Amino acid sequence: MQPLSAFPVAHRRAVRGVLFDIDDTLTTAGRLTADAYCAMERLLGAGLAVVPITGRPAGWCDHIARMWPVSAVVGENGAFYFHYDRAARRMHRRYVHDDALRAAHRAALERIGADIVTAVPGAAIAADQHYRETDLAIDYCEDVPRLPPEAVERIAALMAGRGLTAKVSSIHVNGWFGTYDKLAMTRSFMREVLAVDLDRARREYVFAGDSPNDAPMFAYFPHAVGVANVRDFAGRIDHEPAYVTSAEAGAGFCEMVDCLLSAR
Repeated sequence: MQPLSAFPVAHRRAVRGVLFDIDDTLTTAGRLTADAYCAMERLLGAGLAVVPITGRPAGWCDHIARMWPVSAVVGENGAFYFHYDRAARRMHRRYVHDDALRAAHRAALERIGADIVTAVPGAAIAADQHYRETDLAIDYCEDVPRLPPEAVERIAALMAGRGLTAKVSSIHVNGWFGTYDKLAMTRSFMREVLAVDLDRARREYVFAGDSPNDAPMFAYFPHAVGVANVRDFAGRIDHEPAYVTSAEAGAGFCEMVDCLLSAR
């Protein structure tokens, strides 16, 4: 990872949009600061696409799409995108799986979750699970004392053993049925809503993140940025971002926004 200052000015100037994780990338210690919120406003005001790409639940994402200064939101690690048409006052929801399949999966995920929290002392069903439509979130440090890395790895292994795709974020281990990820749904959103072929235009978009479940995005985007706390996962991320900020979490996000906008 190179320091953010190594991001060439000409490439910064060509950026058309910013995609980013929420927890511990945009937020700081579980809070969205005024500075980080204003940074999103500044990006949107500069004419850039602004898209959170998060593991957070559908209930949160409905609010984010409506209320935040964003173009859309990809949620539950790529299970859907929500795009709010402000002129028409209409929410567009695009899911990987249909209603019936999501309902069947939720019943199975409930059973799997109960088994995991029994098998891994200290783990808990995430507080936002009630607002999820497609995945299971096991809390290992958000509202419980932080579990050691081996316990987090056991949670992921138990999910995989039950046929789930499992990914570790900075606060949860998420598991779901299917092979989709953040990148696949981001491609769909860009094509269907913004009419952008992301495979051709990936150099014109920046992704910012901080944890192992961001690895597909780090690998895909040549100008991916990690906020400084990405270093906490050294050796546990399949692909690291090209650049890293000097500040952590929301302050690192603001640092990245300043870097991009100063080049325009």
